[in-house]
Amino acid sequence: MTLGEKFEQTVTQRPDSHVLAQILQRLTGLPEHAGKQPVPANWVMHFGQAALLGVLRSVMAPADLRGPVASAKFTVVRLTNDQILENATGVGALPPTWPRRELVIDVLHSGRHAHISPLPREGTYGR
Repeated sequence: MTLGEKFEQTVTQRPDSHVLAQILQRLTGLPEHAGKQPVPANWVMHFGQAALLGVLRSVMAPADLRGPVASAKFTVVRLTNDQILENATGVGALPPTWPRRELVIDVLHSGRHAHISPLPREGTYGR
């Protein structure tokens, strides 16, 4: 997925996203950074989500959920997880507000939207 995303970014000139780092900062109360986010924070969220959702994916095959239909179901779970975290923290925007091209990219490989700014921390629920 990451290799495919990097190829797509080269072709479309879409910049790297820092949404995952922003989510981690909001969830943990870490100080937020304007503009480019710390790469380690992005990686912690990237691998942390992959590890947690990977557990679910790993029990799908023994439960006889295999093939393209199971992959489609898992894509829905994955995108739902992303949207819950992005919108609960105020970092993301609802998919109906995205340009169609970005919506297609997101469904294909969970790409992020670097040009959409998060809400200020005071404008969100939680911390």
